Amino acid sequence: VQLQASGGGLAQPGGSLTLSCVASRNILDFVTLNWYRQVAGGQREMIARITHGGKADYADSVKGRFTISRDNAKNTLYLQMNSLRPEDTAVYYCNALRFDHLHPINFWGRGTLVTVSS
Repeated sequence: VQLQASGGGLAQPGGSLTLSCVASRNILDFVTLNWYRQVAGGQREMIARITHGGKADYADSVKGRFTISRDNAKNTLYLQMNSLRPEDTAVYYCNALRFDHLHPINFWGRGTLVTVSS
């Protein structure tokens, strides 16, 4: 499975960006689709996830500003990021999780860098 993330770049504080992640297989095969981010020198953290059924959850740090969504027909995951802050600067990764005989299997895309700066 390949996950191709795109949409990162430079944004001003208060601005918006939309990240996309295209999967090479049917995304309905995955239990959850997730966005993680990793700041320089920090650990990778989950910031948003969406279940097979479409239920979304967010980290407190992005709740109310970011929106995760999916287009099953296009096998694509999105992250709409609004009201961006300098602390949102990070490398963003898309992730897909499925289970094989109760064993979790994670698939990762290459990261896309988001820089929030004036």
